[in-house]
Amino acid sequence: MYILHHPTMFTPTHIAVCSLGAVLVAVVIRKLTQYWDYYVKLSAIPTVGHAGFFSSYISAYRFLKHGRQVVEEGYKKYPGQAFKVPLLDRWLVIISGRDMLEDLRKATDDQLSFKEAFRQIFRTDSMGTGSLDDEPYHVETIQGPLTRNLATRFSEVYDEINTAFEDELPSTDDWVKVPTLQRTLKIVCRVSNRLFVGLPLCRNDDWKALNISYTIDFFLTVSKVGLFPKFLQPLVAWVASPLPRNLKRAMSHVGPIIQDRIARFRAGENDLENDLLTWLIQASPQQGNTKPEELAKRLLATNMAAIHTTSQAFTHALINIAAHPEYISPLRAEMEWAIGTDGWSKAAMGKMRKLDSFLKESQRVSSSPATSVRRLASKDFRFSNGTLIPKGTIISASPYALNFDENSYENPYTFDGFRSYNKRSEQGESLKHQMVTPGVDYVAFGTGKHACPGRFFAVNEIKALFSHTLLHYDVKLDERDAAPKTEMVAGRIQTNSTTQVMFRRRKEKT
Repeated sequence: MYILHHPTMFTPTHIAVCSLGAVLVAVVIRKLTQYWDYYVKLSAIPTVGHAGFFSSYISAYRFLKHGRQVVEEGYKKYPGQAFKVPLLDRWLVIISGRDMLEDLRKATDDQLSFKEAFRQIFRTDSMGTGSLDDEPYHVETIQGPLTRNLATRFSEVYDEINTAFEDELPSTDDWVKVPTLQRTLKIVCRVSNRLFVGLPLCRNDDWKALNISYTIDFFLTVSKVGLFPKFLQPLVAWVASPLPRNLKRAMSHVGPIIQDRIARFRAGENDLENDLLTWLIQASPQQGNTKPEELAKRLLATNMAAIHTTSQAFTHALINIAAHPEYISPLRAEMEWAIGTDGWSKAAMGKMRKLDSFLKESQRVSSSPATSVRRLASKDFRFSNGTLIPKGTIISASPYALNFDENSYENPYTFDGFRSYNKRSEQGESLKHQMVTPGVDYVAFGTGKHACPGRFFAVNEIKALFSHTLLHYDVKLDERDAAPKTEMVAGRIQTNSTTQVMFRRRKEKT
């Protein structure tokens, strides 16, 4: 009894330590319970590959190299269902079938979050781009002013196309091999930036090189960070982020322009340049008090989203027209008619239905990544087919699987350049099946309210680039070369950088 009532037995220190221990035990138990609940729910979703703690890493490395084959295997094995694949740092659940994609499209942001999926996948907080997620006014600017001004600025966009081709492609009557992706990147960068920052910066060699290389640096860094354990990823991303050095480089070019533009905006000038930079200043919550670095970040981000995807699509279209020369004559006839009627204008691009169809088919066949359209489950989410996605899981659709699904496309492995054109010719289908229009069987630009905000600009730009090419050049593939190849990295697709298309100045041109 004396021992039980010893005055030093329950001192305040002992009580504090015991209380802290109890709290820690409760936290651990809670975390373990949450993890077990998550694990049980996730385990109910079938796995493609190994599901074991160690063996799953073997499947994760396989996905890095053969993502398309892995997804195709799951899509065929679990049609209309969800399945999961292991990545190096998480599980990715892939949905299949039109019904599940429609459920994803209809889901609210507090159910399936685009923003949080983007944050996690690209580690934006650690990479220094988190402010773009917090105040995404650049997205609203692309959806609004940029899209609305396409018609009025189109003549300048085409002027840059014409000038860029003269600078980047040989003007010769003989066939010349061109490293296609390298040249299209430079052309697309110039053309896009004519609308983003205007002359003369859009033609500056270092500005072009910066915006082309920053995207590559950013995605390579994201991929490398994923190789590290989760608890180290924020630190690695912060240290390795390419943003600080690229932002400093960008500010050396655009910083004085931004400061001048802000000063003129504050002074109430009404004749500011009609470009993305002005629209960003006007859309910013801070407007005239916006930090120049934040505007420069958004210019880099917009270039990152626009240049490489458009260049890939344009390059694939060039390869496909060279591989299917039977489409050249009917496409040229349509281009000459549309441009003869409306000139080089947005209206003319809208009349080119055969071209729209050809470019969409090129996108379907050649530019379909294994996974895209990602969302994070903000809470447990149940699809209409009963599949339960546990909170915290990232889900994705598969453009490749959708685009080669026989239930959606007849003879899906056959390149049919006028597939969509013929569908639009049917009764009541005139406004459907366009390249710019997302659907349950076509998610090249995403789906729902988070579909790519720049898709209208991208499609019109590709149409103008491709029209200029066919009307001014002949193109073909060298039969002595190996067939053009694409590369797959973690499910993302891109044209091999060594691919070459042959160009020759066309005698008859518009």
